[in-house]
Amino acid sequence: MANRLTALQEQGQGVWLDYIRRNMLQSGELRGLIENDGLRGMTANPTIFQQAIAAGNDYDESVSRLIRAGADPIDIYEAVAVEDIQAAADQFTPVYESTNGADGYVSLEVAPSLARNTEGTIDEARRLWKMVGRPNLMIKVPGTKEGVPAIKLLLSEGINVNVTLLFSLEAYETVAWAYVEALEERAAKGEPVDRIASVASFFVSRIDTLVDSLLDAKLANIPSPSGRDTIERLKGKAAIANAKLAYESFGKIFGGDRFAALKAKGARVQRPLWASTSVKNPAYSDLMYVEALVGPDTVDTMPRDTLEAFRDHGTAARTVDQGLDDARQTMKTLAEVGIDFKKVTDQVETEGVEKFVASFDDLVAGIESKRAALVASGTRA
Repeated sequence: MANRLTALQEQGQGVWLDYIRRNMLQSGELRGLIENDGLRGMTANPTIFQQAIAAGNDYDESVSRLIRAGADPIDIYEAVAVEDIQAAADQFTPVYESTNGADGYVSLEVAPSLARNTEGTIDEARRLWKMVGRPNLMIKVPGTKEGVPAIKLLLSEGINVNVTLLFSLEAYETVAWAYVEALEERAAKGEPVDRIASVASFFVSRIDTLVDSLLDAKLANIPSPSGRDTIERLKGKAAIANAKLAYESFGKIFGGDRFAALKAKGARVQRPLWASTSVKNPAYSDLMYVEALVGPDTVDTMPRDTLEAFRDHGTAARTVDQGLDDARQTMKTLAEVGIDFKKVTDQVETEGVEKFVASFDDLVAGIESKRAALVASGTRA
């Protein structure tokens, strides 16, 4: 039987893994995913590193060495994260080279506390880019209002950027044009644009989690079956409709005359990356967010469980640009029943930043606990 994951690649979609842990880098597991499943990249965030470092003993040797060197918890996190990202990037180098830089990227995030700090984001991104020292690195920068100027400047300097925490069509279009403007600046200075890479990480399932809860609240106050039916049919529809409309905007921006001038110089499109594609509601199909958003020039970053589920029973058929009229009708009906979608996307962006900050705080606390335990057990000896 053909591999369902590699079938996504045949549809023009790159599969990335939303997970990293040292044992998978050392055991050959990652290499197997690349060679057998066509894995094209990897993303990481504070939550993933918190789970990896705080649990088990994969990192004890590195943490012990850093303790002896006098490192604090943040320095320890950064050192082990950079080691992992470098090792992963090296394993993706054959993909990067065989695709001439079109794929094979590994992402590392700036500190979440900088999401509202333009200058701080720029400084940290430059520092991390230099520390990792791999051409197939992407620096993850939130697509907040404050993040956009940083994204544009970093791209203009030749730093690859994974724009994260995008929820609204407006935010997506803003960062897509920032990418175009950054490449135009490079081209105007006679600098190459053919090796700059970026993805726009558009989050999916979190939209439905919030919208469905708002719809449930409305259902509780509607006694008539007809009124309830309209609202019931909207559940589980907002996120995919929103993402399809973002892909439509992608096609207009990167298929237009303005980008054509850059394309003639070798520039690549900024691919939409579907993030948060694991299903939060067990009543929904486990692959609904993956199967509904398959298409050319896209990336899907999947947690391990979702990747394994797709390998087992996924369907790889082009869907991302189908049902656009239905998507527009969904958004129209949501407004008619009183769902303010701008408030939804503003809220999930705020919550997204807060969750990443909390995860980073948990990560630092977990490293401190591990540090204390290792010191108590005689690590310094």
